[in-house]
Amino acid sequence: MNVNAVLVAITLALLTCGPRCIYSDDQRLLVNMTLVRNASALGAFCLDGSLPAYHLHRGFGGGARNWLLQFEGGGWCNSTKSCLDRANTRRGSTRYMSKWEVFSGILSNNASLNPDFYNWNRVKLRYCDGASFAGDAVYKNGTSLLYFRGQKIWEAIILDLLPKGLGQARKALLSGSSAGGLSSFLHCNNFTKYLPSTASVKCLSDAGFFLDERDISSNHTMRSFVKDVVSLHGVEKNLDENCTASYLNFPELCFFPQYAMKFITPPFFILNSAYDVYQFHHILVPPSADPQGHWNRCKLNPAACNPQQLNALQEFRRGMIVAVGLSYKYSRRGGFFINSCFAHGQSESQDTWFAADSPRVHNRTIAEAVGDWYFNRRATKEIDCPYPCVTTCHNLIP
Repeated sequence: MNVNAVLVAITLALLTCGPRCIYSDDQRLLVNMTLVRNASALGAFCLDGSLPAYHLHRGFGGGARNWLLQFEGGGWCNSTKSCLDRANTRRGSTRYMSKWEVFSGILSNNASLNPDFYNWNRVKLRYCDGASFAGDAVYKNGTSLLYFRGQKIWEAIILDLLPKGLGQARKALLSGSSAGGLSSFLHCNNFTKYLPSTASVKCLSDAGFFLDERDISSNHTMRSFVKDVVSLHGVEKNLDENCTASYLNFPELCFFPQYAMKFITPPFFILNSAYDVYQFHHILVPPSADPQGHWNRCKLNPAACNPQQLNALQEFRRGMIVAVGLSYKYSRRGGFFINSCFAHGQSESQDTWFAADSPRVHNRTIAEAVGDWYFNRRATKEIDCPYPCVTTCHNLIP
């Protein structure tokens, strides 16, 4: 490449990035935070009353009118105490958040690291409400004030992005990881209402297919937890009406993807581990179900699990596969990639998204599978063989 060509390439990169992103010494893409200044007019606040925020890196070339929105994850709070504690951290306030975010994996702007979405407009929605961007309530007790305004935060960010080009999108992908992956299920239908009718709109959940399963003590620990979240945050009114009508006496079930999925109309892709580490540690074996710590060694290293524990893990995997299969029973446009890595969240890490040693199912990386599905290159409904047959998982229980 001659000197002029190099100068042109550098200039193009700088113009694309603009003043709101920088590159660190190791070439990571760092993108600056944008506060939603008019969010207060909509009543959109983080738990502590601070303004919501997002990070936007502009697309270029053929991707200039395509948009990828990524919900940040970070668990939930299900009581006033846990939410008050959360409000004093980066999970409940933009005051404590890093002002620069690393964009990697599905958010990377490097064609060799993110071949299908590198030149799209990529947005990371910061998570500060504690209920997967779905609540709408306020808590006051005379001394404490908490804003459960996740739904308003979602709306405020979208309204801020529409005049920045989202309103003219040709292609769009609503994505998220962990609690953010759950947000993709909860907001997929609503997302289409903001975009042109001609736009190709699809949704992706990474590590967000949280199961409604009994724990090892046969208790519905996760269901009880979710019920508290839905009640405290005022989530019920923002759940899909068709879903809640189907589960009239248990509307909180519509917070679980396995029940909400059949009411989602845009094409949807589920990326999940069959042995999702969060679900292993908090749904299958929550601390309350193992007070003596018999599962501690198994939790840290699957090779240390005894036959009974391995059997419980395999049953959990079967539950995941059955739930995903039922969700797609009537869907030809959907896709899934269920691998057997002991991991949680695989789309934002370059190692797991697209690298030489990334996890593969039938010799396809996650990035290739998602890209093939989004662009209709080939059907993508991949399920890995059960542990311990896998050879491409290089980070078990990271």
